[in-house]
Amino acid sequence: MKFFIDTANLAQIKEAHDLGILDGVTTNPSLMAKEGIRGEEAINQHYLTICELVDGGDVSVEVISTDLAGIIEEGKKLAAIHPNIVVKVPMIKDGVKALKWFSDNGIRTNCTLVFSAGQAILAAKAGANYVSPFIGRIDDSNWDGVQLIEQISHIYNLQGFKTEILAASIRSALHIVKCAEAGADVCTCPLESILGLLKHPLTDIGLAKFLDDAKKMKEVMVGAK
Repeated sequence: MKFFIDTANLAQIKEAHDLGILDGVTTNPSLMAKEGIRGEEAINQHYLTICELVDGGDVSVEVISTDLAGIIEEGKKLAAIHPNIVVKVPMIKDGVKALKWFSDNGIRTNCTLVFSAGQAILAAKAGANYVSPFIGRIDDSNWDGVQLIEQISHIYNLQGFKTEILAASIRSALHIVKCAEAGADVCTCPLESILGLLKHPLTDIGLAKFLDDAKKMKEVMVGAK
């Protein structure tokens, strides 16, 4: 399973990259606004900087248009920023039409705001490279987001769809583990969730014990001189 970080914060992207586990980045208008990025030139430069930081990984960049002509025009401009840009397209009727157009014209896509297996089937049929089920938001509505990942994975394997399942709206380290079990190809997460995978109380207890014993051993060796 590939690890993407869901942010537009350059420091967080660098930290995830330095861990040695970063495969890509997902962004959206809300994340860009959070970083105070304003104006087309500044936005495009920020996307370019992210692509250079990720060092070869895919970077999903979202359109804000909702009509076919607007989505296509915006997507073409975004794809021209860097070869690793993947155009995020919303799961709406004109979005599905745009996915097909982009697929036919060599522009890679990520179908976002997916909440059902039916939507995931449409995205795959239209040629999306990635499909993004929002599992945290599904959990918020008292349904099981991870179960949707399992369902989509089963359908894609059965039907031979090549679209990769990109689990989004991750809320915890446990979500990441569950998505890996469910067959997600990619998990896009906040840095906090990724770092949460490092943590276990027994690791802390064990390390403290090893360090304490090493200190005692060193004291014995010094005393023996």
